[in-house]
Amino acid sequence: MTRIGRVERTTKETTIIVEVDLDGGGKVEVSTGVPFFDHMLDQLGRHGRLDLTVRADGDTEIDDHHTVEDVGIALGQALAEAWGDRAGVERFGDATVPIDECLTRTAVDLAGRPYLVWDAPVPLEVIGTFETSLVKHFFEAVIANSRMTLHVKLLEPGNTHHVFESVFKSFAVALRRAVAVTAPGAAVPSTKGVLQ
Repeated sequence: MTRIGRVERTTKETTIIVEVDLDGGGKVEVSTGVPFFDHMLDQLGRHGRLDLTVRADGDTEIDDHHTVEDVGIALGQALAEAWGDRAGVERFGDATVPIDECLTRTAVDLAGRPYLVWDAPVPLEVIGTFETSLVKHFFEAVIANSRMTLHVKLLEPGNTHHVFESVFKSFAVALRRAVAVTAPGAAVPSTKGVLQ
């Protein structure tokens, strides 16, 4: 069984290719033109043990918004394609991850119902030239297009860079646990018989 998703998205603002292999080993190739975002996506692939390729060419001369949002859309669609009907998967995953002084707890449900609970305030509005509000917007796009439920709670704040590293790493680990095939050949893990 291969669990691979590939999405190409082209608009007047961005051209994006995302490939994800849920059963990879954490091989990551990312180039979005937004260095801080690349760094966070690298955390996602490595700690989620996903093979992740993201290539984006966007209108970053305006700002990073369209690129970050459209990568989120494409990544969400690629994840949904990769896990298919979710038969045999664990479905739920959670992780609490520290990065130095910061601590984030993340919980995932591959429910087929998109819902984001975000409780991760940060002290800085900008890291370098990256607007930190785009991180939540990225996750909104991923959630809407993958149709998962995600709760993110920052338990211990601190340096803004560390906050986001703990967010992405905890999401990565929670997602890895949720997509793990723990009952091969089993039905979809839902009393409804379907996750949508």
